[in-house]
Amino acid sequence: MDIKRTWLDWFAELVAGKITAQSSGYEPYTPSSPEILRETLLPGDVLLVEGNQKVSAAIKYLTQSTWSHAALYVGDALPPAEDGLDENRPRLIEVNLGEGCISVPLKRYETYNTRICRPVGLSSEDRNKIVQFMVNKIGVAYDTRNILDMLRYLLPTPPVPTRWRRKMIAFGSGDPTRAICSTLIAEAFQSVQYPILPNVTQLPECLDDDCETYARSEILHIRHHSLFAPRDFDLSPYFATIKPTIEHGFDYKKLNWANASDEVVDDHEESVDDPHRAPAA
Repeated sequence: MDIKRTWLDWFAELVAGKITAQSSGYEPYTPSSPEILRETLLPGDVLLVEGNQKVSAAIKYLTQSTWSHAALYVGDALPPAEDGLDENRPRLIEVNLGEGCISVPLKRYETYNTRICRPVGLSSEDRNKIVQFMVNKIGVAYDTRNILDMLRYLLPTPPVPTRWRRKMIAFGSGDPTRAICSTLIAEAFQSVQYPILPNVTQLPECLDDDCETYARSEILHIRHHSLFAPRDFDLSPYFATIKPTIEHGFDYKKLNWANASDEVVDDHEESVDDPHRAPAA
């Protein structure tokens, strides 16, 4: 038996367990309904999640963003759940530290703040290719023995200069790093040459008058997938932000506003009873 490897595996699992443990005190401001999400999402959409793990705090700090996790919606591309319940059918594919690439149902994030980012103008053919890319990656394991990739997340707010924070996410070896955040999803979109946040280079002007149009054009350079973070899908000019409440018809006239004479209800208790109720004046 390789004793050194056994102890290394044990230590890696210990570190992974610590940084993926849930933080206390997390309360979603607008919880997501699995039913509404399913009615709104389209295959190829990216679902951003405000995670509550300790590693999530580090990612949000390093990227200066609300979003710490991303998953790809694949619709009914995967088989139904073993129990036959539609709510348990896996419709999201994600990559997690220590787990690798897995499929999960939408209800996994019903108690989290989420945001839908939709690629604009994506063809049906490329949409299917992106979904299939992720489906083919299910089961790819995360190498827990690459401890360097995990030790950086032991501190929720690593004391590093701002200019180094993005690179810190991509620090480490290539394959294990892809099992963190949204890097695998970025790789899926890059496989069909769909832009997220590419580097844009202006072509130099040429001397010939006939190439004036060519001189004004731009070249899009694809960034390496390991440099992408969940917030990039939110910031991308090529992804639309989809809000289920608005998509399914929002009428502010139907809001139940509390009167000034009404008893003031605790914000937390009110949000549980009626998450769509406006706060008291």
